[in-house]
Amino acid sequence: MGKKRFLVHFWLAMAVYAGAVIASSLLLAQVQDGTLRIASALLPTLPMIAVATVVIRHIRHLDELARKIHLEGLAVAFVGTALITFSYGFLETAGFPRLSMFMVWSLMAPLWAVGSFFAWRRYR
Repeated sequence: MGKKRFLVHFWLAMAVYAGAVIASSLLLAQVQDGTLRIASALLPTLPMIAVATVVIRHIRHLDELARKIHLEGLAVAFVGTALITFSYGFLETAGFPRLSMFMVWSLMAPLWAVGSFFAWRRYR
């Protein structure tokens, strides 16, 4: 998959995701209990599956060096996220405020970018 095609598919899936987040929020404001509330809360996960599929498909079509760079970036993201979230979990036992699970991706994505950047520089 070419870079331009990847970007079109990625941003289309992200636009659907954004719409699903808005729809989910509106539905959650209306629905009080039950299965419909759970389904409404999980609605944004469907387009995120499409985003994940687009990203994985793109990585599968990269050459070996680009895959290696992304693998190193993901390794940094995985280890860094684990260290930060475990450390903060221990701080919560000392009275720090509880954070949402949404924070995990907020750590993982930039760590992936940083790890990939340094791996790319090393192989340049």
